[in-house]
Amino acid sequence: MKMDHFDKKFYLVREDVLPEAMKKAVEAKEMLNRGNAESIWDAVKQVDLSRSAYYKYKDTVFPFSTIKKEKLITLFFHLEDRSGTLSKLLSVVAMSGCNVLTIHQTIPLQGRANVTLSLNTGNMEIEMDDMLSELRKLEFVEKVEVLGTGA
Repeated sequence: MKMDHFDKKFYLVREDVLPEAMKKAVEAKEMLNRGNAESIWDAVKQVDLSRSAYYKYKDTVFPFSTIKKEKLITLFFHLEDRSGTLSKLLSVVAMSGCNVLTIHQTIPLQGRANVTLSLNTGNMEIEMDDMLSELRKLEFVEKVEVLGTGA
């Protein structure tokens, strides 16, 4: 049974109980962000971590401070499969002032497709409810759900 990403649970975990590889992956990411490492290879070498472990954890473990600074929301859409729908959807999101972090779209089946957007709402210029209302008004949008938020 395949588990979709929006079925997964998230936990806030104290650093002292994290496996060393996860802590080192965060440390390597921070080195890269600060410019203290020239490449992933350089960063993992400096923290004594394998590249495979880095890639395994790099998109799954984050310092609480980065999540706290960001205002994140993940939206799930059920759409009619028409030409230009994703473009129109993203236009509404952009006009609201949100920054798209990730986009995941399923292959259309029976004229329908699912899209999941992760957004940074830190510079949002309108209220969240107003953006959701605008998205729901789009004729090709059958369903919009908020999967998760972070502040």
